[in-house]
Amino acid sequence: MDVERVAEELYGLKPAEFVPARDRYVAEAREAKDTAAAKAVAALRRPALAAWAANLLARQKRQEAEQFLAVGETLREAHRTLDGEQLRAASRQRNQLVTSLARTAADLAKEAGQPVSDTVLHEIEQTLHGVLADQDVAEDWSRGRLVKVPEVAVGFGAVTPEAAALARPSTAEPSPPESSPEEKRKSDPGKESGKESGVKSGVKSGRDEDARRRRDLERARTTAGEAEAEAVRRERELAEARDARRVAGQEAEATAERVRGLEHELRETRQAKQEAGTAATKAAKAVTAAERAARQARRTAEQAARALRDMERQPEP
Repeated sequence: MDVERVAEELYGLKPAEFVPARDRYVAEAREAKDTAAAKAVAALRRPALAAWAANLLARQKRQEAEQFLAVGETLREAHRTLDGEQLRAASRQRNQLVTSLARTAADLAKEAGQPVSDTVLHEIEQTLHGVLADQDVAEDWSRGRLVKVPEVAVGFGAVTPEAAALARPSTAEPSPPESSPEEKRKSDPGKESGKESGVKSGVKSGRDEDARRRRDLERARTTAGEAEAEAVRRERELAEARDARRVAGQEAEATAERVRGLEHELRETRQAKQEAGTAATKAAKAVTAAERAARQARRTAEQAARALRDMERQPEP
């Protein structure tokens, strides 16, 4: 059995049609003794209604889907590099696209005979946000095989102008060097010595303020970099945890399928045992009846033999 072809067909069906069709293919694979295919098809999960509607969008609107996936790649790259301007631009495009595509998905679902509620429409939007935020979700959606609504996407929050400024290297031109006190005296000989002292104090204060701003900016950049590194690490851990959960879920489903198969075999064995017991009981009754009939026939034969002997003993007239 071509499992890939079967999966493609199943995920194109409406959710209510998924399980009966899947079970038919499982039974067909078992009948053909194709254990691997039966196990693989049985492990396919029915999609939630919102995930199915989002899958319709990916299947039937390929151009829009590819554009949407490109936005997701841009967002994820901007988030990794902390590119504030790119994030803000892509975020605006994201919100517009999600709203528009979610409504398109709802329209496709309605055309397929499966209208969706406002709650499901919200879940479709959540699904599309997950497509943008998570590479694994994006890959499943691009194939039209999402099974459930992903968790609320995190990591693409609004980018403030301050964060964007910290993310970009400073392009401001350096301040011109301050003139020395001697040069200032030469350029303005009418200044009193007291004013020269005030100038010195003001220059020193300005330099201290500039140095403090530079230190604050450097600390802010360091903090932002560390926060981004921590966010990336946490997102990687989240992705790994999701992978582990998905694998565990698949193993659990496969185990459950094996249990269902064994339970089915056990039911058939019990049924066969019960039928054999019934047949044995009938056979025992038949033996008993045959034995009784045989004894009765033997008695009748013996009676007939005695009667014959008695007749033979009688003298002829």
